[in-house]
Amino acid sequence: MTPHIGQRIAAQFDALSAQEQRVASFILDHFDDLAVYSAADLARLTGVSKSTVSRLFKRLGFESYRTVKTHARQLRNLGVPLVIDAHAMEEVSESGAPFQRHLQREQENLQRCLGNLDHHDFAAMVDALAGAQQVLVVGFRNSYPLALHLRQQLVQARGQVRLAPQPNQSLAEELVDLTEHDTVVLFGFRRRPSAFAALVAALERSPANVLLIADPTASPFASQVTWWLEVPLESLSAFDSYATANSVICLLANGVLHQRLADGRERISAIGDQYAELNELASPIMSFDWDAHQ
Repeated sequence: MTPHIGQRIAAQFDALSAQEQRVASFILDHFDDLAVYSAADLARLTGVSKSTVSRLFKRLGFESYRTVKTHARQLRNLGVPLVIDAHAMEEVSESGAPFQRHLQREQENLQRCLGNLDHHDFAAMVDALAGAQQVLVVGFRNSYPLALHLRQQLVQARGQVRLAPQPNQSLAEELVDLTEHDTVVLFGFRRRPSAFAALVAALERSPANVLLIADPTASPFASQVTWWLEVPLESLSAFDSYATANSVICLLANGVLHQRLADGRERISAIGDQYAELNELASPIMSFDWDAHQ
């Protein structure tokens, strides 16, 4: 496998000139932003000449800065974990507060997602999830835990919420009975399986409503679904951050619960009784006396 830019920099860092090391360090610290920087921007921000930037990329095996940007975009789209800044998660701000860069990036992700979310579209998503005859939640690979979490939340408020794929399960068996009264939630975050496009096409042909929740790399599928909810995953570290995705799940599940409030309360109470009868959950370590705090 061809080494990615982070590996190339690590392998050659000690042999780089001081100015080249300055540019290389900046690249690793701002990897997610490479797509918006020009070679002139890199030179200006690092205080070196454009020729130094060009020389560095050639030493790393890239023909041009355009090639570097394409390479970086492909890595991020594939979700390849890149160790871009070993100390990013530990960095302390001037005010002395730790994790400020991480906090800022998470806030930016939330703002990008929720700031661009149309209120009427979101209400329609909640209506569909609350009123559907059945809800099918689908997720693969990194998306599967998110699908499982949404299913666990929705099933507290309503019945007939299924998760796919299950072990040794065929998706065809889950899709064949979908009707116009059903809603499918498809999580499609990057590093999707090769059959993902075929699944989206099959759902497009089905009569069900389809909500696609995914990162920007899934935008080509947006025209094939009923609703497209874009969720950024950017992080400072090697792995994608799913904090915003979990926040979206919380919003959707709470929206459904509030819309089905009476039935939801009754269902939650019944589920609680079943938990107790089956002794499935551990008892709380601490109890809270509500009367003493009124």
